[in-house]
Amino acid sequence: MRVLLTGSSGWLGRHLAPMLREAGHGVTGLDVAPGQETQEIGSVADRGVVDAVFARHGIEAVIHAGALHKPDIARFPRQAFVDVNVTGTLNLLEAAAAAGHDRFVFTSTTSLMITQTIRDETAEAAVWLDEESGPLEPRNIYGATKLAAEHLCRLFAADTPLACLVLRTARFFPEEDDTDRRLPGPNRKANEFLNRRLTVEDAARAHVLALEKAPALGFDCFVLSAPTPLRREEAAELKRDAPTVIARHFPDAPALYARAGWSLPPSIGRVYDASRAERVLGFRCATDYAAVLGALRDGCAMPFAHDADYASPVLAGRPR
Repeated sequence: MRVLLTGSSGWLGRHLAPMLREAGHGVTGLDVAPGQETQEIGSVADRGVVDAVFARHGIEAVIHAGALHKPDIARFPRQAFVDVNVTGTLNLLEAAAAAGHDRFVFTSTTSLMITQTIRDETAEAAVWLDEESGPLEPRNIYGATKLAAEHLCRLFAADTPLACLVLRTARFFPEEDDTDRRLPGPNRKANEFLNRRLTVEDAARAHVLALEKAPALGFDCFVLSAPTPLRREEAAELKRDAPTVIARHFPDAPALYARAGWSLPPSIGRVYDASRAERVLGFRCATDYAAVLGALRDGCAMPFAHDADYASPVLAGRPR
């Protein structure tokens, strides 16, 4: 199948393109910035660019991973987010429907599920988040535009033969957290495998599977995160005393962290539940918190990427 992959120069795109080829697909990468996996330079916000790419490459399916992201809020005006994340998605959906496609995979984000109240973690118990969580009240323009794009996918799946799968990915970026530097990057990322992170490789594998499964599922939306070892009935204790809960599941975790000079999270305020993706889509992340502890135990490299110097390719071009 000839697949258009948007955001092909980005962190996900550069990992996803080779997996698509390994699965037997032809891949055309579209991005505003050059990259090893990018054949076409241009913005999805430009319908002329989208139509030209479809015509030149005989596109048969779309994986729309290109977007302006949360760190871009400091770099671009709100209108740019609407142009890229909303109008760009509409352009691709219309082109795909006009071409008679039967599948469209959209990379969304768990960020749109986080209200300001959830972000502030003022509740007495950890909040469990899955596909049924709501009401959805995104706290910034990034989340608001990604939610609008999800609604467009839903509309096209209802009104056309185009099956659309929405993948709400948890964190998989390699760079430092742009809002919290209290812990070293690798320590923070390791902690997040308990409740809100996955590897970029797992994110890419999920997209390949979604491309295969979309026609049979029609429209659906899935939270993607490493499987959490935590349980809903532990929600209050997680907020009050997360290390005790973690040690209950992983008795050697405190000693392993101490040896590494790391800190367990004192409190966990939210947990992403990706169990529906496993039940319905048939996808489960290969890397989980146990794998992180295994690497600490064996003195091996962490099973996730950390690059404090990583710079988004969007800085090399206009919004994609």
